[in-house]
Amino acid sequence: MRLLLIFVVSVSADLNWWKTALVYQVYPRSFKDSDGDGIGDLKGVTEKLPYLKDTGIDAIWLSPIFLSPMRDVGYDISDYRKIAPEFGTMLDFEMLVRTAKELGLRIILDFVPNHTSNESEWFVRSQKSDPHYKDYYIWADGITKEADQEMLPPSNWVSHFRKSAWKYSEERGQYYLHQFVIGQPDLNYRNEKVQEEMKEVLRFWLDRGVSGFRVDAVNVLYEADPKNYGGRYPDESRSDDPSAVPDDYEYLKHIYTRDLDEVYTTIYDWRQVLDEYTSKGEYKFMVTEAYADVEHLMRYYGAEGRNGSVPFNFGLVDKVNKDTNVVEIKAIIDEWMTKMPAGKVASWVNGNHDQPRLASRVGTNRVDAMNMLALILPGIAFTYQGEELGMTDGFISWEDTQDPRACNTDDPVNYWKHSRDPCRTPFPWDGSLNAGFSTSDRTWLPVADNYKEVNLETEITALKSHYKFYRDVAAIRKCDAIQKGRLDVKALTESILVIVRWIPNAEAVVAIMNLSENTGTVDLSNMEMLTVKLKVVASGVDCNGFENK
Repeated sequence: MRLLLIFVVSVSADLNWWKTALVYQVYPRSFKDSDGDGIGDLKGVTEKLPYLKDTGIDAIWLSPIFLSPMRDVGYDISDYRKIAPEFGTMLDFEMLVRTAKELGLRIILDFVPNHTSNESEWFVRSQKSDPHYKDYYIWADGITKEADQEMLPPSNWVSHFRKSAWKYSEERGQYYLHQFVIGQPDLNYRNEKVQEEMKEVLRFWLDRGVSGFRVDAVNVLYEADPKNYGGRYPDESRSDDPSAVPDDYEYLKHIYTRDLDEVYTTIYDWRQVLDEYTSKGEYKFMVTEAYADVEHLMRYYGAEGRNGSVPFNFGLVDKVNKDTNVVEIKAIIDEWMTKMPAGKVASWVNGNHDQPRLASRVGTNRVDAMNMLALILPGIAFTYQGEELGMTDGFISWEDTQDPRACNTDDPVNYWKHSRDPCRTPFPWDGSLNAGFSTSDRTWLPVADNYKEVNLETEITALKSHYKFYRDVAAIRKCDAIQKGRLDVKALTESILVIVRWIPNAEAVVAIMNLSENTGTVDLSNMEMLTVKLKVVASGVDCNGFENK
């Protein structure tokens, strides 16, 4: 594969920080362990902030760091206002924010609003029918079969993590809804008290200096209102997936449990809270996670005069693999850019903690191309920790598996098909014990087997590496042409894609992706915006040479 990046040097643009931010997702458990317990922590993140600054990162998105029993590694929150002890203390968090600001970095927190832990005080009181908390969660009576008086769940809804989405509480005598792990009861957003409670959570962290939030699983905040269905939650119909079995989430069409209209109004309300703080001097950013079609995603931007969020664009994650050609990649770019409302900001994502790693998904020979693409396109780019190194998924045995989505299969043979642990292995800082991540005899997940070859120290000292190329492109990203230039994308063949960012009569950046193993000639003479000779300033690991004719 041949991959080139060409540009004319310029001065960086002075825009609102978030509109062209390079955001780096830190998965704290796996980033850096500062105290030798085998689990990454906040002090470890603070220690490595200079690395992120030197790499060209603008903001850091932290996966959940809140108090939790860790049944879903922190996405089951028992107290939104406390730090989980394995990650550190509130003082550690404040030091992280302060140090980040000194370096010109911003902190974005992971906000998990759909559910709490079943150990949350809110849930404990709700289960006891405490008047204030009674309706904080989705509770419902079971359905009794007249023939044998057997009690069944309120509906046939299935959890994302398999099996029924309803769990019976002996104490309350009702079922509660959990669209994810059993220990993650869904909050009831039809209760105004819940809505106000969550706004106060946002304010709590905004008061502590965070620059925004990534909102988790936002499109499942609401379920069908039983008032509209005779007081019952309606069953969902069978999906078109022939391989799914009744316990699988994919077995049903989720028309009553996701993408409901009320979701967008709630997002607009949260944007209003953030705007209260934006008026104090810094724009407070919000990006929303929803695996949905493009039409649904566009609604998150706002409507009817109300501002919303930037939705994650997972097109490069969901639709790009080792066999994808550049015509298909161009179609992904064009779809988002043409359907996005005027004046809004695009986002580009190559991976996260829920998906196979970029290098495992598209191949190590395409890592540079995909990283370059996300960083060169207009808008916000998101990088999951380790993608800049070309990390691949690690092997995690059944005995070492932590992910509840895999554990719930009860299948020591096929668990790996559902596990997210392989993309969550510790960050490889060097080739020493535990890849320099921890001094512990045992880390929470084993480090990847190839850490001696794929690690930051090795890539920094190498003549060419995925990291060096990523860092070079991140530096180029600061120029005016990328910050505020126009966009032109051309698929010259099925394997060669040309992306041009330019400012008329000023400067241009040209990124060339060649996804084949063959060399070729690229004719740029028909691109009117390119009126001067260009200079090669960065090239990928597998680019062995370039001749400028």
